[in-house]
Amino acid sequence: MLDADFFRRWMTATAASVHREAERLTALDSPIGDADHGSNLQRGFTAVTAALEKEPPTTPGAVLILAGRRLISTVGGASGPLYGTLLRGTGKALGDADEVSEEEFAQAFRAGVDGVMKLGGAAPGDKTMIDALVPAVDALGDGFGAARAAAEQGAVATIPLQARKGRASYVGERSIGHQDPGATSAALLVAGLAEANGE
Repeated sequence: MLDADFFRRWMTATAASVHREAERLTALDSPIGDADHGSNLQRGFTAVTAALEKEPPTTPGAVLILAGRRLISTVGGASGPLYGTLLRGTGKALGDADEVSEEEFAQAFRAGVDGVMKLGGAAPGDKTMIDALVPAVDALGDGFGAARAAAEQGAVATIPLQARKGRASYVGERSIGHQDPGATSAALLVAGLAEANGE
């Protein structure tokens, strides 16, 4: 069973990997975006960890709702609302339970990903964070390690695609040949799940 402590570890692990990879995320964003994806997410997840330390929520759902709110209020551009929607949607779907099973989490995470697709209007193949998140959700039944591998493969698979949604779609064919920064950061988020679980 997964408790609030697990979800706090997930956010902390994600914040650490975003911090480590911030320059790479920004480098990926430079040719096809605003060159600020890494710095924006770094600011957001720093705010998340500070908020969770200040007043630690006691349920899994409350951890994710707080994290989502902080991302929406501190991250510029589209990624704040998208990541905020993902985490808040997942948290709301988990409800007020003190502990949740991996299966319950997988269902809630799918609800969060559905919320992101609705908000951004993106589908798999559009060269966005969805290309990492949907494979991850589909693989969650096989464990967090499988979800991490699926998300990483999904991010790499964006390289030959032409962006059809998001900031990268503005550069048209020039988006081909670049790994999508949003899919890359989404893979970091999913990898944080496995790390929080000791995998």
